Amino acid sequence: MSAMSESEHTWEALSAAAFKGERVLARRLAARSGVSELQALRHMLIQAAGAGGLDALLAERSRLLAADAARRAAKMEQKMARRQQQLAHRRPPAGVWQGWFDGSAHPNPGRLGIGALLLGPQGERVAISRRAGYGNSGEAEYLALIALLEAAAPLQPAQLLIHGDSQVVINDVNGREADGAIGLEALRARSLALMATLADVRLAWLPRHRNGAADLLSQQAIASWQQEQEQQQQ
Repeated sequence: MSAMSESEHTWEALSAAAFKGERVLARRLAARSGVSELQALRHMLIQAAGAGGLDALLAERSRLLAADAARRAAKMEQKMARRQQQLAHRRPPAGVWQGWFDGSAHPNPGRLGIGALLLGPQGERVAISRRAGYGNSGEAEYLALIALLEAAAPLQPAQLLIHGDSQVVINDVNGREADGAIGLEALRARSLALMATLADVRLAWLPRHRNGAADLLSQQAIASWQQEQEQQQQ
């Protein structure tokens, strides 16, 4: 195929081949000299091409753009593959029940609200949102876990994976605290006793921003305190 003459090069072809700085300089040249942006950009690229000529420069730039697009596509494919692996890793095996718990104290210590969500592999759903007296945030988290375990006990799931954003409770129940969390010994014992009634139950920590459903349920419980107080004042 014969090479194009300089006058046959379109704005799209030249603009795609030009670097950002070359396009900027071409716009300035066009504004300063009164020529069209196409003429100005062609001039800039001819200068950049040197003895090799404009067609050779455009061919080389096209090759570079194609190589860059291929790298970007490969990088995107790798990113998507990693994302799929992450999702597959997070997805529990078939038949596993999942639970989430969260507890809140307003203020801390103060009124407690607990939230928990239990989901089964066949679409089963148990949501818990209730007030839990007065105490601190650690007690609220433990009481939310206990409520979740109490809801799971009669269902007897073959496997139950529980998620919570309280590192204190997760580490305490999993035995990672040498002496146990101070002041929470009775709640820990109650939790372990309930877990002993289940065939296979495991606790795993997750960041707070991924525990939104349980957090919302606990906040709804906290809000009910305020609603009751307002009703009593009416």
